Amino acid sequence: MSDSLQQELAGVRQEIDRIDAQLLELLNRRARCAQQVGEIKARHGEAGHIYRPEREAQVLRRLQELNQGPLPDESITLFFREVMSACLSLEEPLGVAFLGPPGTFSESAAIKQFGHAVRLLPCASIDEMFREVEAGHAEYAVAPVENSTEGAVGRTMDLLLQTPLQICGEVVVRIHQNLLSRAPDLKSVTKVYSHAQSLAQCHEWLNRMLPGVERIAVASNALAAQMAAEEPGAAAIAGEAAGERYRLQVLAANIEDEPNNTTRFLVLGRHDAGISGHDKTSLIMSAPNRSGALHDLLKPFAEAGVSLTRLESRPARQGLWEYVYYVDVEGHRQSPALGAALQELAGRAAYLKVLGSYPIAVY
Repeated sequence: MSDSLQQELAGVRQEIDRIDAQLLELLNRRARCAQQVGEIKARHGEAGHIYRPEREAQVLRRLQELNQGPLPDESITLFFREVMSACLSLEEPLGVAFLGPPGTFSESAAIKQFGHAVRLLPCASIDEMFREVEAGHAEYAVAPVENSTEGAVGRTMDLLLQTPLQICGEVVVRIHQNLLSRAPDLKSVTKVYSHAQSLAQCHEWLNRMLPGVERIAVASNALAAQMAAEEPGAAAIAGEAAGERYRLQVLAANIEDEPNNTTRFLVLGRHDAGISGHDKTSLIMSAPNRSGALHDLLKPFAEAGVSLTRLESRPARQGLWEYVYYVDVEGHRQSPALGAALQELAGRAAYLKVLGSYPIAVY
């Protein structure tokens, strides 16, 4: 390396060191400000929930608007999520339940939303996740609710009908599926473990590349990876995190049939969120058993100019051929337009449960 090159690099590296020192000072100043917020709330008897999803969403959107690159918005969002996570942990580390074991896409969603400074609680089932938060053993749960390829996650939908928990946020995770194994190649694979939804998401690839190989559905992708690590000839369909955790090699990457395969997760807690300015409200309703009843239920939204982003029916489980409707609409229930529409809907619906208002996911 020439002297001129060394001198040029040394100058840039010294500038990086100066900037790092400034960043360190600013990060600690920010952390002290976060502590002051907690102290002010405590003095006024409004300590309440230290996690404010609407405030975080506003901060992240503002930073994306200010961002002039070269770092992409996604990198800025990930960095400041971790900053906010570390600042919150100075008050009290949040307990966040997810569908385990470690290495699942649910864990990735929890980290994407809350950062690494939280107390992550892996659960064996979606039911257990709900129970952990309902019992106060965790503050929040991150539950899968729908996949862009395979549709709704039925168990989450059913539990939303029963739980006292509220939706306070959402997370969207791009799903890349990989075939993981300790086998040397595809020809050595004798069976494939994965969650039922992941098997369905890779159905055509499996038909082409592993025809006739047994497919076994298990509770989670991470469990599938754990089983594949313990059984010769077995493989798992899972994400990279599961492969790294259980020391499996990637026999084939990105094997999902749909290139834009995405899963949406709900953040559930004992409160919903305040107005962030770019919000969504979820609810469950049922229609009286008469002609035109569903049209009557949707009419208040149309008259208020409220846009529906999702409408899905599921069996009510309380009577034969009775259904409830899961609805997502744009806006916050505290806004005048949506508030009026919900008030009108309450007088028309046979059953109405507002699941919560929350910020639309920030990517």
